[in-house]
Amino acid sequence: MTVDFPTVRLKPKANARALRHGFPWVYENELVVDRRTKKLAAGSLAVLEDSERRPLGLVAVNPASKIICRMLDRDPAAQIDTAWFAAKFARALALRARLYDQPFYRLVHAETDGLPGVVIDRFGDICVLQPNAAWAEALLPQMTAALAEVTGVTTVLKNGSGRARSLEGLDEDSAVLLGTAPAAPVPVTMNGATYMADLMGGQKTGLFFDQRPNHAFAARLSRGARVLDVFSHVGGFSLAALAGGAASAVAVDGSAAALALAEEGAAQAGMTDRFTTRKGDAFAQLEALAEEGAQFDVVICDPPAFAPNKPALEKGLRAYERVARLAAPLVAEGGYLGLCSCSHAAELSLFRNASARGIGRAGRRGQLIHTGFAGPDHPLMPQLAESGYLKALFFRL
Repeated sequence: MTVDFPTVRLKPKANARALRHGFPWVYENELVVDRRTKKLAAGSLAVLEDSERRPLGLVAVNPASKIICRMLDRDPAAQIDTAWFAAKFARALALRARLYDQPFYRLVHAETDGLPGVVIDRFGDICVLQPNAAWAEALLPQMTAALAEVTGVTTVLKNGSGRARSLEGLDEDSAVLLGTAPAAPVPVTMNGATYMADLMGGQKTGLFFDQRPNHAFAARLSRGARVLDVFSHVGGFSLAALAGGAASAVAVDGSAAALALAEEGAAQAGMTDRFTTRKGDAFAQLEALAEEGAQFDVVICDPPAFAPNKPALEKGLRAYERVARLAAPLVAEGGYLGLCSCSHAAELSLFRNASARGIGRAGRRGQLIHTGFAGPDHPLMPQLAESGYLKALFFRL
């Protein structure tokens, strides 16, 4: 059955060449927004044309979003149905199955996997799906059916939290789309450590797979070391460090629930005797540790996105500088400081400069020994800078 889609058209000065070369978005100021376009329901599908009325592909339209169009398929006659989703999932799964021995990874990384605004993390027989764009919300039944068909998972959970959904005008409701919600946190083994993922009440999808290679690098630095993991969530860096042979690790986070999961992960791996936690504001805890005269061989700071968008950039960079300034004095001479940013607006050179300023203001000097990024289950889309959000800098002080 063919569907006659409405058409939407670029303004003459819009960059049609970028879209032809793979850029996936159209901003509201690039599109002719007439009364007909304004009446389209959020998530509607339409054929996008350039200003000369030449078709560019099939897009999802949301008149309420600054990203008014998201490219779904270069074929303007494509049918966005269960089979279409299944083909996307099969392609995404082929990459992850080659990379990982166990089914714990990001299965779909939004635009980079051809599914704009869709994030899916896999935890064995469970997938946690974040439909962060209106079109994906509208097609959840087809997406869920295809996901179960291709992967064989028995449970699909929808996580409705996050800033991206509010920007699309979507609610924050979470739901069980298939199967039964897990009754307890799910254990996930990475880098020799066990992490407890709360898939129903945790942050985002319950665990951050993106830091896996940076956890591994930090673990290599941590053999026999005293380790401090600030903004630790469920123990990302500290548990990996202990698995890598750290003498001790301290996890600092503002969430008692996250620290409880970290403690449970340490217990499952038999590392409780080397692991302690401190609950509280990370900045206050860094200052308190300095007053106590604490010293560590490895300090890692992995804060939330201080610069989630361009208007927040300057304030965010000051926050990253402050993290570095407060953390550097806690690093023993010849020790290591890892600083992370998940803010796409704070691109690498800006983040690196802010970190170096903070280290310098603390009276320390650092060699930058390693720059890390998200793991390969979070592939980059070269045309979309936002897909390369994660940076991890490791300094020897």
